[in-house]
Amino acid sequence: MKQLDIFNKPYGPVNLSYDFKNALWIAICLFFSCTLQPFCLNAHQDTSCLNRIHPTDAVLMITPEGQILLRQNESKKHIPASTLKILTALTALHRLGLDYRFRTEFYTDADHNLIIKGYGDPLLTSEVLQEISGVIAGKITEFNHLILDSTYFFQKIKVPGVGNSTNPYDAPLGALCANFNTIFFDRDCQNQIISAEPQTPMTPFARTKIRELGQEKGRYTFGHDPIDATRYTGELFLHFIKKKGIACMGEISLGRVRPEDKIIYTHQSCHSLKIVLKKMLEFSNNFIANQVCITMGAHIHGPPGTLEKGVSVISKYAEEELHLTGLEIVEGSGISRQNRISALDMIVVLRKFSPYRNLLKHSGKILFKTGTLKGINTRAGYIKSSTDAPCPFVIFLNNGNGDIEGLMGCIEEQIAR
Repeated sequence: MKQLDIFNKPYGPVNLSYDFKNALWIAICLFFSCTLQPFCLNAHQDTSCLNRIHPTDAVLMITPEGQILLRQNESKKHIPASTLKILTALTALHRLGLDYRFRTEFYTDADHNLIIKGYGDPLLTSEVLQEISGVIAGKITEFNHLILDSTYFFQKIKVPGVGNSTNPYDAPLGALCANFNTIFFDRDCQNQIISAEPQTPMTPFARTKIRELGQEKGRYTFGHDPIDATRYTGELFLHFIKKKGIACMGEISLGRVRPEDKIIYTHQSCHSLKIVLKKMLEFSNNFIANQVCITMGAHIHGPPGTLEKGVSVISKYAEEELHLTGLEIVEGSGISRQNRISALDMIVVLRKFSPYRNLLKHSGKILFKTGTLKGINTRAGYIKSSTDAPCPFVIFLNNGNGDIEGLMGCIEEQIAR
């Protein structure tokens, strides 16, 4: 059967960009599918697959050659949930660069204070702070106050969809954060609060916040005030630097780096942006996604980073590079129900993301990202064809009653045929 190669063949003399041709020809194929069916739509579309979902849900699957194998409501906007992270990752790769590394700076001032300035590193963990303390111990022997500068981000960032729970996915954002702004704790045989991680000490501030939570044990975000989160990072670092024999004569306070302050060390994360995004996609980490989103905003538009600046970078990339208009994006993780994107638009995103598709989770011949909210179940990614070429697919179930696993099984069978 003749089919239209919507991805690889130029059409006529019109000077259109590669990605715009993708979106344009997919749209043309779908719009005129009744009359052009032999050219772009499989005439034997497996309706048994579509019978597994609600009629208002969306599905779109395309072969590597551009043949549309499965489609339903592909132009209608749906809530993407965490599949939106693919677009956030794609934008970051192009706007920050594959080898971009988050940094954290250390300064001293004329009053012998030590100042830490954060730049949004989402993977600043206890192990990293302990490593940094060893470097700083080789540069100073004592200091007065520990001053924390988190001004690279706006201080109170509210993410649509993030609630006030103690669940880690509701953790606050900030320019200077440790351990994803969460505390992992346990209780000993005397019911005393202890750290559940050998690499993370139980600081006095953390213990106080845990008592306020009233939880027995587990991993929780300890509050929604970014100032508390910044202070916790300072306490952790202070613990490690004191263990190196460096004396702190004063207290922890918030402040900012001044032009006359002297930089003594810049810590470059050992994780490239590629690794950060792989962790974000593998664990569907909302904290990492929006830290990356806000960092893009500060990087492109200047500090302080805000959610609005970050979203504008994603939206502008989608419009200018992917030629997608009408997307509704309010944050970068997919946790908000205000986000809207069509399956057709997501296919264009997947096509551009294809060189980086190994950042996604693997299961057999499928590379994918899932998304789940109450009543929402989504999935997007690639299924390897018989030639191992990737077939992009999108499933948006927004009615709470779709059988996504059954649908995936049906799709796999169709690809095998």
